[in-house]
Formats: sequence, C-alpha cells, structure tokens
Amino acid sequence: MADSSGARRQGMTPFKAGVLALVVIALLTYFGFTGTNPFSHPYELKAMFADARNLQQEAPVRIAGVEVGKVKKIEPVEDSAAAEVTMELKKAALPIHEDASLKVRPRIFLEGNYFVDLRPGSPSSPALGDGEKVLPVRQTASSVSLSEILGALQSDVRTDLQTLLREYSRGLSRGGAEAFNRAARYFVPAYRFTAITNDALLGEEPGRDVPRLLRGSRRAFAALAANPEALRQLVTDLNVTAGALAREDTALEASVPALRDTLRAGMPALASLDNALPTLRAFAVEALPGVRSSGPTLDVGIPWLRQGRLLMRPSELRGLSRELRRATPSLVRLNVQLRPLLRQGRALSSCTNTVLVPFGESRIPSIESGNSNQEARRQLVRSLVGLAGESRLNDANTPFYHIQGVNPTNLSTGRIEPAAPPDPRTPPPHRPDVPCETQEPPNLSAPGGPAAQFSSRPRASGAAIRRIGARWRQMLRSGEFSALERRFRALAKEGKKR
Repeated sequence: MADSSGARRQGMTPFKAGVLALVVIALLTYFGFTGTNPFSHPYELKAMFADARNLQQEAPVRIAGVEVGKVKKIEPVEDSAAAEVTMELKKAALPIHEDASLKVRPRIFLEGNYFVDLRPGSPSSPALGDGEKVLPVRQTASSVSLSEILGALQSDVRTDLQTLLREYSRGLSRGGAEAFNRAARYFVPAYRFTAITNDALLGEEPGRDVPRLLRGSRRAFAALAANPEALRQLVTDLNVTAGALAREDTALEASVPALRDTLRAGMPALASLDNALPTLRAFAVEALPGVRSSGPTLDVGIPWLRQGRLLMRPSELRGLSRELRRATPSLVRLNVQLRPLLRQGRALSSCTNTVLVPFGESRIPSIESGNSNQEARRQLVRSLVGLAGESRLNDANTPFYHIQGVNPTNLSTGRIEPAAPPDPRTPPPHRPDVPCETQEPPNLSAPGGPAAQFSSRPRASGAAIRRIGARWRQMLRSGEFSALERRFRALAKEGKKR
C-alpha cells in the first residue's frame, strides 16, 4: 500500500493535465484561425510609399491576384508625408528583384480595404536579399479613389476644366487638327532632342544628382507652401498672364511664324553653344580650385580693404591729396624748366651707353708680349698709377718729374707703336655739330713700325723749326730751364762717377 501511494504522488495530477490540455488547445485554435506558423521564417520586404493612408496592417500582398504575403508594419518617416511599409512574403513570391514595383490598390466591394500589388521585377535585375534594401518612392505608387477625384474637382476646377475642353475643341475645329497632322513629322527630331535633354538632366551621377534635384525641389515647394498668400498671388498672376495672352490671340497667331523663323535662325547659334559647352565644362572644372580658394582670399582681403578705407579718410590720404593739389602747379613748372637739362642728360646718357662704355670695354692690340688685348679702362687706370708714382720724386728744392729719353736708333732691332701720324700738323676730326651718340667709338688699333725708320732728327719744315727754336730761346731767356739744366748736370756728374 505504501509503494502504490508513493507512485501515485510522483505522477501528473489531473489538474495539471487539464491545464496543459487547455493551453495546447488554445494554441492550436490561435494558429488555426490566424494562420501563423511559428516555425517558418518569412521573407521581409520594405518599401517607401508617398501616401499610405488607405493601407492597414495585415493587408494582403498579391502578385498577379495571388496572395503571397501580408503587411506587418507601417511607420511614418520624419519630416515627410511618406511612410515605410514592412511586408512579409512567402517563399512562393521569391525572387524579388531590385527593379520591383509596388502599388496600393483598392480591393473589390465585398472584400473592402486595400491591398499591395507587387511586381517582382525583371530577371535581369539583381535579386534582393531578406530585408536588404528599402525600395524608394519612385518604385511605389498609390491609387486614387473616386472620393479624392470628387474632392479635387471643386466648382472652380470644374469650370476651368470645362473652359480647357471647350477651347481645345474649338482649336481642333478651326484647323487645329490639320496643324497637328502637319506638325507630326517634326515629332521625331523633337523627341530625339527631348531624350537628349532628359538624359542630360539626369546628371553625370544619376544616383546622386537626381536625389539632389528632388531635395532642392522639395525645399522650393516647401518654401512656396510656407507662404500660401504668395502662392495664391502667383497663381493669380499666372491666370492674369494667361488671360492677357488669350485676349491677344491674333497677335499670338502672328507671332508663331516669327517664332518658327527665330528657331530656324537660332539653331546654328544653339549648335555653336553646344560645341562650346565642353570647353566651358573644362573651364568650370579648372575654375573650381580658384572658387574654393576665393573664400580664404576674401577672408584675408577684407581686413586689407578695411584698412584701405581707413587710409582714405580726410586725415590720411585725402589730406595728402589736398597738399599735392597745391604743389602740383609748381611741379609742372619745374618739369617744364627741366626739359633742357633732361635733354642734355639724355644725350649724355646715350653717349655714355653707345660710345664711352664700348670704348672703355674695347681691347687695345699691342706687339708687347703680355700687354696685348688689355681693356682700355684698365690701361687708363694704370697710367694714373704711373703719374702718381713719378709725382712722389723730390729733392731738397722741390718735387720733380723723372723724364727718361730713349734714342730710337738704339732700338733698331725692335718696333715702335704707335707710329707717328703721317702729318702731325693735322689734328683728328672734331665734329661738335654731330651728336655724340651717333659717332663711332675711337679705333685703338694704332699702326706701328720698325725702330730704324724713326730718327732723332725732327722731320719738319723750316718754318716749323724756326718756330720751335724761337720758343726754346724764349724759355731759356725766361729761366724756365735753369732748374732743369742744373738737375741734368748733376745727373751727368753722378753718371761719370759711376
């Protein structure tokens, strides 16, 4: 009896068994009615919708009318009217490609509510992983209900629509259809240019340029929406402009042929502009560093401009300008008086540059070994040194010059340069009437000859000899040679002693 009672206490009681049975039945009932499978891992797809007001959680997701999933979550996006919708799809819906598109559509009358119509995309596009990417707004759309259409078609809108249809029918009935037929042959080039324009509008980086354009457009529209009065005035002005154009229909009709001629003449200009765009683009790219550096340059230049503005105050440069205005007449008179001096200075400078400097730089040819091709400026300085050395000779009476004479006949084996001029009585030509700057520099190539052709006897005429003798007699009578004679005699005595 003891063993049987212990075994009964260790087993499950009827109460626990009943509770467990109720829990199992409840779970089976829940999974049966909701269709939820806790052991499955459904595919998750996320997409952005511009308008998800009509969509609710648990709304079906269908592909070609077949239900393949459900909407699990709808979350609003900050600072936007869009919403992010999360959907769970069955394996039968896979694969989903990156170019997939979704649209919110109304269900039939008996079903009620809305569903998501999913198009998986083209097989050439890469497949999306589970929750890998959020499809953008451009790949989603929302259906428009009849109530929204009726809400938009207010009385003023309906009136404008009636006016548009009436004017459109009137234009077609008055030759508009024939004109449209005639214009059809121009559609092909127009579509080609439109395609080129649209391709250019995509930018060089469509993945980045188009979102930037959309963000800029959103800011512009947000600015318009922020001021309803200005937007209303803009619409009113557009209405007034359209009315003014409608009243001038005759002039507008006459301007259409002129517009055609304008386009015909403007096409070459547009072609030239199109050819210039690559160069302009390259220039813009090259100009970017300069544009970027203009900010720091302006930061540095603004303080300088501020100081320059202060420098132009009446107490600064304006006061100096006032003093200069007073001194300017005197400066003008001085300039007028300086013109003769400046002319002489110009002549002197030109003579120095064209004659004196080339003369100083010219080389003197010589038969003397080691002294040939020496520059004239160096030889002139050396002659001054020799004169300074001779002026230092002196005795108890007075300083004197040392003069040494050499008989040319003793140099019969050598040569003498420069040779004596053919006619020593004829001086070199002197032309004070010719500007110095136009004259040729002196020729330093002096002729030479053997020493034997020179003698100690002067070759001169009788009249010249008589004039020289008279001069020597005058010098002897005046006593000019007394000291020189005494010096020569003293030198002769010293020579004899030696």
